[in-house]
Amino acid sequence: MTARITSLPVVVAGAALLAAGGLASVGGTQRAASSPAVHVRYITVAPGEPLESVVSKASRVVPSPNQLAWQAREFIAFAHFGMNTFTDREWGDGNESPALFNPTDFDARQWVQVFASAGVKLLILTAKHHDGFCLWPTATTTHSVKSSPWKNGNGDVVADVATACREAGLAFGVYVSPWDRHERSYGDSPRYDEFFRAQLRELLTRYGEIAEVWFDGANGEGPNGKRQIYDWPSYYRVVRELQPRAVIFGMAPDVRWVGTESGYGRETEWSVVPLRLREGAALRPDSPHPLDDAFVPGDLTAPDLGSREAIRSAALLAWYPAETDVSIRPGWFYHPKEDAGVKTPEKLVDIYFGSVGRNGVLLLNVPPDARGRIADADAKSLAGMRAILDGAFSTPVAGARFPKQGAAGAASAGYEIPVAAGRRFDVAMLQEDIGQGQRVEQFTLEVCTAGACREFARGTTIGYKRLLRFPEVQVDAGHHDARIRLTVGQTRGTPAVSALAVYSMGPVRPPGAPRRHTPARPRERPSVASSGSRLQAPGRDRHRHAAAGAQDFHGCGAADAIAAEQRK
Repeated sequence: MTARITSLPVVVAGAALLAAGGLASVGGTQRAASSPAVHVRYITVAPGEPLESVVSKASRVVPSPNQLAWQAREFIAFAHFGMNTFTDREWGDGNESPALFNPTDFDARQWVQVFASAGVKLLILTAKHHDGFCLWPTATTTHSVKSSPWKNGNGDVVADVATACREAGLAFGVYVSPWDRHERSYGDSPRYDEFFRAQLRELLTRYGEIAEVWFDGANGEGPNGKRQIYDWPSYYRVVRELQPRAVIFGMAPDVRWVGTESGYGRETEWSVVPLRLREGAALRPDSPHPLDDAFVPGDLTAPDLGSREAIRSAALLAWYPAETDVSIRPGWFYHPKEDAGVKTPEKLVDIYFGSVGRNGVLLLNVPPDARGRIADADAKSLAGMRAILDGAFSTPVAGARFPKQGAAGAASAGYEIPVAAGRRFDVAMLQEDIGQGQRVEQFTLEVCTAGACREFARGTTIGYKRLLRFPEVQVDAGHHDARIRLTVGQTRGTPAVSALAVYSMGPVRPPGAPRRHTPARPRERPSVASSGSRLQAPGRDRHRHAAAGAQDFHGCGAADAIAAEQRK
């Protein structure tokens, strides 16, 4: 039996497609493309350019090496830990005494062991949250661990976590809030920009390789009542200089926020999307980061970001993939009252399917407690999630990897893999070779036996990875020529599907779990300022992403929103 691509290009492979619990690569032949495509990081679109030309251009946009490495991690983690852990709050006001920070049993290796056992590939630590308290002994302020009683002022949380990650083979990243409610220079824009760049330089030079720098867009008032105008391009330059392999999340053109903190991405999640640029700002086509000087920071929360209709009027298209964040608890920092609210393993698995399985990277927050350890309930839930995923994906029922295909010239294609008689499956995994771009717009999956095919699943985008669950399909015991057929019905140029597999998982989806990306409800949706970002009031999606210069949250000023949270 063979695995093959049918209809237009054809790929043929041997029958032994499963190797060591994974997918074997398959070789074969294919129809050559009429001409090779030139892959680009971004591409401009002329006003009034025909839609088919815009779509063709979109098919040529590909990730940078940094973005590709980030996407391949699939599952990463947040550790919200800091002053709020000891005050039982989500947002601090900057007036907290450093004497409050005093973990009694701090163990960074325990954190990392929990994360590594769960399959996490990168851990991001909140080195500084909005209260301005620094988890490293910075020279920029006394509002840090060096003024705390923990380890007699000689502790360094960032160093301990970075070391533990390095020992365990995890990548390490830092969250650094530019909003600083303690620092007196905040709001004196040039002066504070220099202060913040100095903090970045410390973090990016003391702790080894940093894989991700997480910039929050929060922009409330400082202790002097002023708001800061952030010099984002200057912050990017520090990161690019000191950590050239890092991606920057959120307020930079590397990785975007998916638009909801539920953990679920869109059913149709495009990585090639339109971006706005500063008027009159120049692109740098010869730079590894050509958009940095022109990029306009802001969250993209629309239900449709990259369809043909969404890109029709674009001026520029860029590779801007989604990071899907969610907390294992109702809040982002540890609160004892939320111990009963830890998400179950089944819920976490559903979130995994709704994030990693929808062309995103899952960023799961697991906040350490006031001891300085991951709580037992959180660790147990993560271990349960990992056990379910390992049980489902350890060995495919059937599957294959396909070779690279041409970049242009085909309108549709079919891929087939053999499946043994009598086998059952209820999960499908599909991948595109995103090094050639994201192209698939619509697909169907069928099981074919004795010359007849019946559909069991369908979808829109694939991207880096698509996971689908469906009612169990069983291949009749007497059919020894059965095949799984993937038909790409609509595509941007020749599809470049790189893998197809089916698995047997069983019914683990929790009752009532959402199956689609759901942006914040209207009452939670932010007012949009000129920056395009949002001011997120405390509450359901409460911990970050406030707009630079945003004044109101549906009539609630930032000060009122913060005060409301503090009354909880």
